[in-house]
Amino acid sequence: MAGAKAKKKAAPKRAAAKPRLLAGGNPQIAKADGDAPVQAYIAAVPGWKQGVARRLDVLITRAVPGVRKAVKWNSPFYGIEGKGWFLGLHCFTKYVKVTFFTGTSLKPMPPGESKHKTVRYLDIREDDSLDEAQFTAWVKQAGKIPGWLA
Repeated sequence: MAGAKAKKKAAPKRAAAKPRLLAGGNPQIAKADGDAPVQAYIAAVPGWKQGVARRLDVLITRAVPGVRKAVKWNSPFYGIEGKGWFLGLHCFTKYVKVTFFTGTSLKPMPPGESKHKTVRYLDIREDDSLDEAQFTAWVKQAGKIPGWLA
């Protein structure tokens, strides 16, 4: 069969690499806009924190129709087009931190203080029960306030 073209074997498909976990188990996800990178972040969150992140994403999406999503600095961000970011998530070893960028304008204010004058935090630990009604109320309020422009 001289001169016959040899058939090339197709290269085996590689499974998508699992994102690297940074300190505290926070997934390293490339900076990108849209729901897909946020869902990739959530899928890579380890252990019980994944369920918390998934539930928060659902609550945020329901509370603010048309919410803008992105991953920046290895954290999901939620905002309103042209009005900035109102909320971010970040995984730490023992809790998931929710950052309300205009948290001091929310009633009542989320419990966690910040060195930044307008920011408030909500830390959710493994055995905490999330007050979904209060969280949703904060998200709805935050979605109406001009947010952080990054």
